[in-house]
Amino acid sequence: MKAVVLAAGEGTRMRPLTANLPKPLLPVAGKPFLRHSLEALRAAGIRDLAILIGWQGHRIRERFGDGAALDLSIAYEEQNERLGTAHAIGCMRSHVEGPFLSVNGDVVVSGQALSELLAFHGKVRGPVMALAEVPDPSAFGVVEMKDGKVSSLEEKPRKPKSHLINAGIYVFDEDVFPLIDATPKSPRGEFEITDTIRLLMAKRDVYGFRLPTEWIDVGRPWDLLRANAALLAPLKGATHGQVDPGATLVGEVLVEEGATVRRGSYIEGPTIIGAEAEIGPNCYIRPATSIGPKAKVGNACEVKNSILMASAHVPHQNYVGDSILGERCNLGAGTKVANLRLDEAPVKVVFRGVEVDTGLRKLGVIMGDDVKVGINASIDAGTIVGEESFLGPGAHARGNIAPRSRIF
Repeated sequence: MKAVVLAAGEGTRMRPLTANLPKPLLPVAGKPFLRHSLEALRAAGIRDLAILIGWQGHRIRERFGDGAALDLSIAYEEQNERLGTAHAIGCMRSHVEGPFLSVNGDVVVSGQALSELLAFHGKVRGPVMALAEVPDPSAFGVVEMKDGKVSSLEEKPRKPKSHLINAGIYVFDEDVFPLIDATPKSPRGEFEITDTIRLLMAKRDVYGFRLPTEWIDVGRPWDLLRANAALLAPLKGATHGQVDPGATLVGEVLVEEGATVRRGSYIEGPTIIGAEAEIGPNCYIRPATSIGPKAKVGNACEVKNSILMASAHVPHQNYVGDSILGERCNLGAGTKVANLRLDEAPVKVVFRGVEVDTGLRKLGVIMGDDVKVGINASIDAGTIVGEESFLGPGAHARGNIAPRSRIF
């Protein structure tokens, strides 16, 4: 069976992390996010696939090429105008024959789950929608089931009738394409796959398959931290760089080629130290942390449950927890990131001008590329800092800071 991966979105909900980098290439657990999806497909036995690309799609082509390095055969299709998921799947019709697997490019799903989904399709011989169970389904397409089949599908209902949601993974037959062509535009001006599936349900049974392993929808920047922790969980440690005798590695820690871990460093896995990164001396890196290539964590610093992208520097007496630092960010000596409200309530962020409850008890900073921070600055929990901003010495940063801002 062939697969199509939908990865054409601009990732506007992921700003500022996607200001310069397409969402599928955001680093998670030491790899571009899309690579994890491709490896899951390969683990499920799929070797032939096509990727739908859009904004900065050339960078995705350059990164993965024809797929040979991953033991895959990859073709590409470009979507010039984003008009909804049904339109996206419709763009891929020339790449498939017979039944095909469609996977949204912004979900975390295991190869085991995909393999079991394909086996289930082999039994029912009909279209299948993957389902996930979530505590709050109101932001998703909510699904009701009867006798193993989808009986209703409602997009983002105010009063959900179920905790089962559309997981963005499907097995369709080619007969879905005429129905996509017949799908009307929704009130928000897009061709919704949920509308297409309703048309399909009027003609034949659509089966529901509950995913057996963790599913994560990476829709907003803080979702990357959950994805990072999940994808790091099975990590197998190894040392390919230089680790001084006085350094301590506990659990599964992967030190990539050219990285240096100096004496006095204490690192708990699962953690990845990227190629040519510099760690220590005398620092503490806690679990679920991904340190990017050429990044630095220096003396008297502590980092936990975070992603430091390429060339990000946390060099002197810094604390960074539950945070994402973009490429080439630099924290001044003594700068601290708060990740917990004093009342211990869930952290809220200002996102697109609206206060959003992340549901997370701990969340530090989401920082775009090329942010420079002066000495002894403090950054409140749930702060978003736009790319190329400057936070001066002693600055107190909070809320949503626009790109290229100057805070003193």
